[in-house]
Amino acid sequence: MNTLLEDAQAAGASVGLTADRITLQGGKPLVGRIELKGAKNLVTKAMVAALLGETPSELRSVPEISDVRVVKGLLEVHGVKVSSVGDDTLLLDPSNVESAHFEVIDAYAGSSRIPILFCGPLLHRLGEAFIPDLGGCRIGDRPIDFHLDGLRRFGAVVDKQPQGIRLTAPNGLKGAKIELPYPSVGATEQVLLTAVRAEGTTELRNAAVEPEIMDLINILQKMGAIISVDTDRVIRIEGVERLEGYKHTALFDRNEAASWAAAALATNGDIFVGGARQSEMLTFLNVYRKVGGAFEIQDDGIRFFHPGGKLKPVIIETDVHPGFMTDWQQPLVVALTKAEGVSIVHETVYEQRFGFTDALVDMGAQIQLHRECLGGAECRFGQRNFNHSAVIVGPTELHGADVVVPDLRGGFSHLIAALSAEGTSTVSNVGIIARGYENFIEKLRALGADFVLEA
Repeated sequence: MNTLLEDAQAAGASVGLTADRITLQGGKPLVGRIELKGAKNLVTKAMVAALLGETPSELRSVPEISDVRVVKGLLEVHGVKVSSVGDDTLLLDPSNVESAHFEVIDAYAGSSRIPILFCGPLLHRLGEAFIPDLGGCRIGDRPIDFHLDGLRRFGAVVDKQPQGIRLTAPNGLKGAKIELPYPSVGATEQVLLTAVRAEGTTELRNAAVEPEIMDLINILQKMGAIISVDTDRVIRIEGVERLEGYKHTALFDRNEAASWAAAALATNGDIFVGGARQSEMLTFLNVYRKVGGAFEIQDDGIRFFHPGGKLKPVIIETDVHPGFMTDWQQPLVVALTKAEGVSIVHETVYEQRFGFTDALVDMGAQIQLHRECLGGAECRFGQRNFNHSAVIVGPTELHGADVVVPDLRGGFSHLIAALSAEGTSTVSNVGIIARGYENFIEKLRALGADFVLEA
């Protein structure tokens, strides 16, 4: 069994998904209502933040996804007591934090990259931390150098070993001045989780300022941290000796909201996304409207629908917040295959995020990938020989095909493509989708999708 299939089956099984293949009959609009819970990209980091507290934390609106299960397992092997209250609340008690053997950490981490964010909190609590080899979606280079360089600036000692990386802090962690070469979300989270209990003041320049980052700052402030955010991507953290637990309701998952919005557009459907909010999706909503999609903002969510008529081509350049998110482009590309004209998507965040388009081409889409920076200014991938620009010519009618899910967002995009295509499609390795989409099978069923799960 190949690693991709093993990862998919493990991810799906962890949240009760017993099948790794789904056969879909396309051509039917998705219509109905689905509900969102907390953002994958916030909830997992909030769970790690609980390690920093001296008292228990309560995290609400936690989705049942496999990434949450991974972090729960990693916390438990480090002595944190994690218990569920109701359907979506976790209690995290870090009273008895302890070291864990690298083999146990590796077994629980699987293909997740989340263990890197345990480093700062564990160095504060235990004086050491261990990182196994890291996995994650295969969408491009995600170097941990940003993380390790930052930890060194705080005073951590990095020892690379055959099984992974061991970090120690023989003299404790001290505040530092750090400037990121790129506003990396993961590196910004690393600095925040490390700086809040480091001695002295930390100044982080060129920081990421995504809504999930700001919500993590809200959590840390509730715990007793002192953090200020300037308008020029500068974050200042005054270290404190002690942090308490928090009570917090996680920010909604804007990436899942955008995925269902794209599904509504591609299938000529009408989907109400409960829990979605306008303010965190302004950039997406503008592009959605330019393409020809319609939406209605309501107090309890956003209705996304195809209003009829022809979809329009657009030029999109992905970027860090407040730009157009990289996670939004993959599902929207499916809808762009039905737009009348030439659309261009210039990917500037992950250099290998267009691998999912191979399956769309097999289904009849006209998509060409280019190494040049098309549709915008030259980016950091422009001279590195990566296919990071896509030209989509439409409209084209997609037809059914056999598809293998390559990564989380690409996998959901393949579901959208299959649902919008004529005929029958079989999508394999769907367990990967369970990493970030809670109960997506039940949601598809509620929206009227025609499919069969196959073991």
